[in-house]
Amino acid sequence: MVPAPVGVQCVECVRRLRPPVSAGRQVRLATTWFSVTGILVAANVGVWVLGLVLAGPAAPRALMSGSPLAPVGALFGPSVAAGEWWRLFTAGFLHSGLLHLGLNMVGLYILGPPVEQALGRLRFSALYLAGLAASSLGALLISPTVPTVGASGAIFALMGALLLGQRAAGIDLRSSGILGLVVANLIFTFVVPGIAIGGHLGGLAGGLLAGAVLFRPQLQPALSTLACLGLAAACTAAGLWAAAHPLVG
Repeated sequence: MVPAPVGVQCVECVRRLRPPVSAGRQVRLATTWFSVTGILVAANVGVWVLGLVLAGPAAPRALMSGSPLAPVGALFGPSVAAGEWWRLFTAGFLHSGLLHLGLNMVGLYILGPPVEQALGRLRFSALYLAGLAASSLGALLISPTVPTVGASGAIFALMGALLLGQRAAGIDLRSSGILGLVVANLIFTFVVPGIAIGGHLGGLAGGLLAGAVLFRPQLQPALSTLACLGLAAACTAAGLWAAAHPLVG
């Protein structure tokens, strides 16, 4: 048996999920900080530190209340509708407090490496981008006038893709632990107040759609990457439309 971030798996199950890779690539991906996952973690932490620097004397308060960069980067429907499209993506690198940042980075650090090793850097990057866009779309559909920040929507996308990847590899989803992890996080999403329900649901849906394409053995890696990027583009366009035509007040 092999310990895994989402439970314990048999050696054969792990082999079936991961495509054949060279020894050199295995070494590189095993070093998380030199992977896309490591870059994403570093980017999130770096943005947080930059916010503390900009906060100056107010930095101690910003530790709990969030980065001062939020006003210009948080997802907010009216601002997106006014042309600030970058909020669809920058919101995923901002956090409302140190605990928020810490929990999301732990989730990314645990879930990112196995998915990245199964897909490779390019397809993993496309998956994360699609997850960010789908998460923003979900938040704009359900709560367009509530400022939203955090990487949790993209992390939900990783969970959705990992679920589809294990299913494609013939791994029992209940024994691997991924199904329970998804259910537990969904319960957490609806029970704990102040969480962007639309962002989590949108990210999960985007991860499931992207995972269905990326882990389809009949598709060439280049085609599945393009399909995933197409999903990201579609979610971005839909998010811009939803911001300009809010379904709720």
